[in-house]
Amino acid sequence: MAQAIQKITLSAARDIPFNKLVLSQQNVRKIKAGVSIEDLAEDIAHRGLLASLNVRPELNHEGKETGMYRIPAGGRRYRALEWLVSQKRLGQTAGVPCIVSSSGTPEVEDSLAENVHRVSLHPLDQFRAFQALREQGLGEEEIAARFFVSVAAVRQRLRLASVSSRLLDLYAEDEMNLEQIMAFSITNDRVRQEQVWDRLSRSHSREPYYIRRLLTESAIRASDRRAVYVGVDVYEAAGGVVMRDLFEQDQGGWLQDPVLLEQLALEKLKADANAIQEAEGWKWIEAAFDFSYGHTSGLRRFYGAQAEMAEEERARYDATRAEYDKLDAEYAKASEYSAATEQRLEELGTEIDRLHDRPYVFDAEDVARGGVFVSLGAGGELKIERGFVRPEDEQKADVEAFDADDGGSVDLNGRSSVTEETAAGGDQSEDEDETVKPLPDRLVLDLTAARTVALRNGLANDPVVAFIAVLHAFVLKTFYSYGSDSCLEITLQSAKFSQTDGLGDTVWAKEIDQRQQGWGQDLPRDPNDLWAFLIGLDDVSRQALFAHCASLSVNAVIEPWNKRTRAIAHADQLARSVGFGMVEAGWAPTADNYFGRVTKARILQAVREARGNRSAELIGHLKKADMALEAERLMTNSGWLPEPLRLVTDSASFEQGIVEAGEIADGGKVGTPAPDLPAFLTDAADNASAPTDEIDEHRHLDAAE
Repeated sequence: MAQAIQKITLSAARDIPFNKLVLSQQNVRKIKAGVSIEDLAEDIAHRGLLASLNVRPELNHEGKETGMYRIPAGGRRYRALEWLVSQKRLGQTAGVPCIVSSSGTPEVEDSLAENVHRVSLHPLDQFRAFQALREQGLGEEEIAARFFVSVAAVRQRLRLASVSSRLLDLYAEDEMNLEQIMAFSITNDRVRQEQVWDRLSRSHSREPYYIRRLLTESAIRASDRRAVYVGVDVYEAAGGVVMRDLFEQDQGGWLQDPVLLEQLALEKLKADANAIQEAEGWKWIEAAFDFSYGHTSGLRRFYGAQAEMAEEERARYDATRAEYDKLDAEYAKASEYSAATEQRLEELGTEIDRLHDRPYVFDAEDVARGGVFVSLGAGGELKIERGFVRPEDEQKADVEAFDADDGGSVDLNGRSSVTEETAAGGDQSEDEDETVKPLPDRLVLDLTAARTVALRNGLANDPVVAFIAVLHAFVLKTFYSYGSDSCLEITLQSAKFSQTDGLGDTVWAKEIDQRQQGWGQDLPRDPNDLWAFLIGLDDVSRQALFAHCASLSVNAVIEPWNKRTRAIAHADQLARSVGFGMVEAGWAPTADNYFGRVTKARILQAVREARGNRSAELIGHLKKADMALEAERLMTNSGWLPEPLRLVTDSASFEQGIVEAGEIADGGKVGTPAPDLPAFLTDAADNASAPTDEIDEHRHLDAAE
């Protein structure tokens, strides 16, 4: 005989006066979370109590009901009702819908079950509900206010409307997670969204950041210097579209029309350049987003003089400086921190800087034959380089004077550029008349040769003046195009690297340029006044200027046709002496400076060396461009360097460190092996036996896969 199914009896529901309710001590919710009690009370006042309280009758010691009811489940709702009563918006005896539990289970179970069994609303359901409300005419702010969430949260949920319905269905079926869906919402192009998902479905990488990268690979970040320079609002006014990411920090989004942005930036740059030329009167001006490093080579640079302060400005500066010094001294003695004092010091410091940083005034004659380079800085600001003179614009008098000084020179070996007439002999017979004529050239040569040897000896005995003399020659070659002759036949060469893109934007190039401009503004305009200027400098300043000039002659470039083995070995020795390393200097491999310019095999080799085989396997299936970007991300803070940037760790002497292949075999000491040279310096022997494709890899590092 079949057993009868036992029927379930649900607890009765009835209204209980509020003043007959008390919280149960068995309620498990102890920590505040979610919507505040005040907000929940406002919601109850707006739409009523949507869920009844779960209560149990309170019994006395005889087991009889006292008329009071304890609330094990629904404590937050009770607190909200209590707040409304305290505000006199709800009566003390108002009936509260309650479920009177007749279960024999402990009260703590009722409280725990209600909270544990509660399931949060699926984000997709929340999005659809918000969307339905908006279709009914509610705005984002009103929706946010009604449900006590931020406006940003409402916008994020409504943004899911931009995602393809096919992808939303996959999300509903748990084939895609919320982070991935949020990444797809960055664009309204549903076709592109589905293309990216189909591509990801065949790969191992489905991370949200990778989805965003694929969706924005043809766009330009709003933080790009061109976008900052033009202004996103101007770009949008011109019809440009901006992709926004409401779920991640997007630094302003991505601009989808690079051609339009480029056009707007060029137009503005040309207009700004023309305005500078018209306002300041320069003969020529060149404008471009970038100029190659060394673009000023061959041009003479002149510097303006900082405008003098007016009497009123000088008084203001002195008063501000005095107040700053006094307040700073008093604050240094204080034992407690003072925000007001810190703010005042900052205000005074800003005012001092404003008064001190006055514009530079250029000579009108120099401006009339000089020019300006205008480009964009890394932050989207105008970069203006003033005061350059082309050789053809130099005054004829300057050039002729320089040519005259350069002519008729002689050397210590007796060679002279004088004419045959004047070089005829040393002892010429006196003319019958007693007119005093110039000394014979040969005699002048002999006398000055003797003076030169004596001066060499004298200079050797005065190291301080010798240092100044070399510095004088260096500064003439570095800062003065004409009138740069020195009695010291010292050549200061500075290699140019105009073929290397982005070199001028590096922190190193900017620091060099700042030093060059700083000294250029301090040095005298006339090279004839330079010696006295250098004599008057203190030792520290002279050494700093010497180091700057000497540094510009460093050349550690390895060229395909000139390995410069000895020079590179010396560069390593120099680097070790100054404690230099490319990692410490801030260099790191990126898609632009390394990974995008080598083969896939090279990329994987680098990742394997720095991060191990597992990391290399993760990106091994990617295309070249994606692999380069992923390698850049993986190699962040790895400290890895390509071989040409590594220091040779061998601490052998300089002579041993520069021994080239085969030099020991030609007469070196027996038993003293030649140190191993870096692979990039010795390719001839290796390539002789290397496979053809491996040789091609070395020769064509820029080849696309």
